Amino acid sequence: MSALWRGRALAFLGVVLVAFSLRSAVASLSPILAEIDSDIGVPSWVAGLIGAAPPVCFAVFGVVTPVLERRFGLQRLAVAAMVIAALALLGRALAPEAGTLLAATTVLFAAISIGNVVLPPLIKTYFPDRVGTMTSIYSTMLAIAAFVPPLVAVPIADTAGWRLSLGLWSVFAVMAVVPWVATLRRSRRTAAAADPADAVEPPPPPRVLGRLFRLPLAWAIAVTFAVSASSVYASFAWLPIILVDLAGVSHSEAGALLALFGAMGLPWSILVPLVITRWRRLGVIYAVATTAGLVAVAGLLFAPSAAVVLWVVLLGTPQMLFPAALVFMQLKTRTHEGAVALSGFAQSVGYAVAAVFPISFALLSEATGDWTGPLMMIGVLMLAAIPAGIVVTRSRTIEDEWEQRRGAW
Repeated sequence: MSALWRGRALAFLGVVLVAFSLRSAVASLSPILAEIDSDIGVPSWVAGLIGAAPPVCFAVFGVVTPVLERRFGLQRLAVAAMVIAALALLGRALAPEAGTLLAATTVLFAAISIGNVVLPPLIKTYFPDRVGTMTSIYSTMLAIAAFVPPLVAVPIADTAGWRLSLGLWSVFAVMAVVPWVATLRRSRRTAAAADPADAVEPPPPPRVLGRLFRLPLAWAIAVTFAVSASSVYASFAWLPIILVDLAGVSHSEAGALLALFGAMGLPWSILVPLVITRWRRLGVIYAVATTAGLVAVAGLLFAPSAAVVLWVVLLGTPQMLFPAALVFMQLKTRTHEGAVALSGFAQSVGYAVAAVFPISFALLSEATGDWTGPLMMIGVLMLAAIPAGIVVTRSRTIEDEWEQRRGAW
């Protein structure tokens, strides 16, 4: 651990705090939405837009962030994202009516989207020799921040009011600003001391985002991200209802099983980056994720009540593709601009699919009157990981692929 920290403690702290802020800001609203509604009134259409905002913002700003990074740089963008997130969190807590709540939430998710894109390249920049370890820490913090706010949001809202329950998460966003500001100032001083010319902003790197649309490797990583994100969004939206209808569990049992599904992301967040970076077992990750997902779908279709806990555990296993995609955004690039562009591209495509998948899931269920079609949709989604895994397991980067196909990067 000393080698990990030496000279990089601020960057380490910055990664941890930004990661926690990214997910806690999302997870802290829905548990107390009823309390907010009883106070200021939140129409159903506003609640629906708030629910749809995260994947939509993540998809849009996945494309926008590489453009902003070329202008401002990674550290500045990380600082700006956390400052905006802190202000939006306070604005959400102070919202006098539903329209302001929606506007502040949208701005918040835009800032979070930028943070999502810049963190993998920041890890690649500051910890090129510890990509697996740092991605494991990063994705683990995301998983922790997904279940901690729902545990404490309601008790705090009951004792101190919903505004404090929402606003307290801005503290973590403010804390996340500090190490990156210090890191940025240190970088400027170091560059100026070495050579005053180095302190001048470098010219913008070449535009590479557009190139990724023509690279199978970039699409494979985007599909990997989409499979994980889409299955998670669909499951959080509909799995309890499916379990009640098909397996005959009670509503309280379905809620507990959904919590089990969500908890499956934590061990994979720790293990998968290390498996990929230390043992290079990329194919194993795809094989386990795809097989588990398909077996879970088959179980829910043909014997839903026979082993419902097992089906939920297996359905949660493809979440391992999420930390895998985060690692690939770093390992499958040689250049700084390539890492930023790949992070933006993969997250934009992945979250765009994740935004429409639960809606399509619901429409198909309504059209057919049962859950067979939607569950088969998940099965087809899992199958999409097979060709993606074949492409990703090849030993090449996006720069290698471009040079092989088009010439100089």
